[in-house]
Amino acid sequence: MVEESKYKEARKRMVEHLSRLGISGEVLAAMMRVKRHLFVPSERSDQAYGDYPIPIGEGQTISAPHMVAMMCDYLELKRGEKLLEIGAGSGYHAAVIAELIGEEGHIYTIERIQWLVEFSMKNLKRAGYKNVTVTYGDGTLGLPEHAPYDKISVTCAAPDVPPPYIEQLKIGGKMAIPIGRYMQKLYLVEKKNGIEKKSKCDVIFVPLIGLHGFGYYE
Repeated sequence: MVEESKYKEARKRMVEHLSRLGISGEVLAAMMRVKRHLFVPSERSDQAYGDYPIPIGEGQTISAPHMVAMMCDYLELKRGEKLLEIGAGSGYHAAVIAELIGEEGHIYTIERIQWLVEFSMKNLKRAGYKNVTVTYGDGTLGLPEHAPYDKISVTCAAPDVPPPYIEQLKIGGKMAIPIGRYMQKLYLVEKKNGIEKKSKCDVIFVPLIGLHGFGYYE
């Protein structure tokens, strides 16, 4: 109980910090509900609520809370929506999205590293999320079997927007995606009659690996 109280206070401080960055009330409330310490390696649990990325192995990270919050804000997530996430990581970002879309919504997340598929699934189950499906595979191909998606959230930097993402996004849908190898920018992409692409901010993400990314993987 003392341990849980400690994490709750740390989570509250994190959310108070994010509120000063102009994050919406809906996203702040979702991040207050997600127990981030359940999504980081156990030896780093005391760092869970710091506003910085945390390594989770093999060069991968759990994004800083402010970046998770900003991407969710840009996507304007609504209850009942169906999402595609590229890069499950530890499952934390998916958990925040799951809170925002509610039990009537669903998020499909794809991960290229097998042990991270298992890690994120374990974390999401332990945290009680049932509206998230984690899949192993080449994230650059998306998941056409569940398309079209209301929104797409990409948590690794691509050379450009992979064509499968455009195909799998609904008309009127939105996508948040980092683009660039060394100098990266986060873009908000909207699919209307054509494709509108707006630069939002400078970012640093791990590279998107796969057929439409930066090379292949074994």
